Amino acid sequence: MRAHQIMTRPVITVTPETTIAEAANTMLQRHISGLPVVDPGGKLVGIVSEADFIRRSELDTRRKRGRFLAFILGPGQAATDFVREHGRKVAEVMTPEPLTITEDTRLEKIVALMERNHVKRLPVMRGDRIVGIVSRANLLQAVASLAREIADPTADDDHIRNRIIDALHKNDWCPQGLNIVVRDGIVHLGGIITDERSRQASIVAAENVTGVKKIHDHLCWVDPMSGLYLIAPEDDGLAKAK
Repeated sequence: MRAHQIMTRPVITVTPETTIAEAANTMLQRHISGLPVVDPGGKLVGIVSEADFIRRSELDTRRKRGRFLAFILGPGQAATDFVREHGRKVAEVMTPEPLTITEDTRLEKIVALMERNHVKRLPVMRGDRIVGIVSRANLLQAVASLAREIADPTADDDHIRNRIIDALHKNDWCPQGLNIVVRDGIVHLGGIITDERSRQASIVAAENVTGVKKIHDHLCWVDPMSGLYLIAPEDDGLAKAK
């Protein structure tokens, strides 16, 4: 399989001028752990993730180095730490020039890149334009979904997947972090919903796409207030049966 068959799209992005508070709220509201950073022209310039919010002055979690280590590292590192701990804009805390992949990158290479570089997500590029993102969650969903089927995804499966994504993203109730895998017309529908009514609406929208034979529901429900997380009834039933 390749990146375009499991990637999340469209991609939620921020700009270098986006405030830290805005970026953090976007990640919380969208239930995602990282955001590509694009300039006004749409060029990818960085990525910001949960890890960039760990060492912050607001949390009193600033990095404390011993005198000897501080001396070895020099004042430059202390200055860098200060910017990351007190910066108010995404540009001041993001990782610049992130690793990227293309739509045709095979999954084994994606996994190798993530492991070798200790990253959890990779932007998917078409030329100089970002068209998707592959995260560890996408890979987990692919493993969970594809292990149940034998046939490899076909070109028709790719078309079905794209049509389902387009159909769902037209609606306000579209699941967050939408994750769809299609094999031989069998659809594995993943993502996060905050209202149970969105589950049936998503299933119906997918059922109306030509070529869909069956739908497996992996949509997880999250309570926006408490953060309570419940897996899909189908997955819960499988887990209890083991």
